[in-house]
Amino acid sequence: MTVFSRRALLGALAASALTASAPAAMAQGGQGAQSGQGDWPSHPVTIIMTFNAGSGVDVVGRLIQEPLAKLLGQPVIIDYKPGAAGNIASEYVSRAKPDGYTLVFGTAATHGTNAALYPKLGFDVEKDFEPVAPIVDVSNVLTINPNVIKVNSLAEFVKEIKANPGKYNFASTGNGTGTHMAFAELNWRLGLDMVHVPYKGGPDAITSVLRGETCCIMNQVQTVLPHYKSGKLKLLASTTAKPIAAVPEVPPVAASGLPGTKGFDSAIWFGIFAPKGTPAPVVAKLNNTIQQVLHQPEVKKRLEDSGNTLRYETPEQFRQTVHRNRLQSAEIVKAAKITIQ
Repeated sequence: MTVFSRRALLGALAASALTASAPAAMAQGGQGAQSGQGDWPSHPVTIIMTFNAGSGVDVVGRLIQEPLAKLLGQPVIIDYKPGAAGNIASEYVSRAKPDGYTLVFGTAATHGTNAALYPKLGFDVEKDFEPVAPIVDVSNVLTINPNVIKVNSLAEFVKEIKANPGKYNFASTGNGTGTHMAFAELNWRLGLDMVHVPYKGGPDAITSVLRGETCCIMNQVQTVLPHYKSGKLKLLASTTAKPIAAVPEVPPVAASGLPGTKGFDSAIWFGIFAPKGTPAPVVAKLNNTIQQVLHQPEVKKRLEDSGNTLRYETPEQFRQTVHRNRLQSAEIVKAAKITIQ
């Protein structure tokens, strides 16, 4: 055999071997991409906000954004798609590619209450999402404009409202949101007749109270704290079973002794969700990374100083939390006859 023919034969054999191995290599590479392992994340991760800038979820989201990006090694982008009590953002993410690059910042309202309030949602709050990790439990506080309703305690508030049924308006951050649900439950328990005025988000709702367009709101501590400290707004009661560390002087509704308030606990949670089908390794890495962020002393302090309680759960524990919350919300909506206006 000549040198030329031997070289040709060796070249042909090598090409044949490469051709035969190519499908296997491609399949192997495809499986790696499908599994969600390897180099995730290889480009920026986007968190879709259910409510607008300046809202409670936005405040918490902004606090974890930078440290989360540092640990992931990729930018974390916050994108706002507010509206319909968080349903617009939730539906958008439910239809996103399940690759770990598009997430939604949900709440006990968006992934619990809304299922009971909106019979024709374009998604299922449990079946269409992978619960990634909770971030915090948040207490709402009964916040009033003292120039509109001149009271100094929950008992005085109840007495004034009952003496003037239908006179006072209360604000919320939107139909079906945690602020709406907390106030609706309070009114139901105490037999109060008030007018609900929903706004497009926290900033608008709080502004309405500051201007006197509404008398009050049941809103997250972190969003009303600056106005409370400045003396513009007054806090009458918290919705948690125990006093809030950030404002220990504000008593819980349940401690008021008023009929119907025993056991009142309307705290809500904030958390991260991914589209259904997001690879388990990606969900696990996200959960682990978020928990690392929450354990950072500076992040922990800033969140707690704002009135939040940090919440640590595995994806499966969070899944059970979402399920329980959905059932509890349905019971409250039915018992209090809460409807969307």
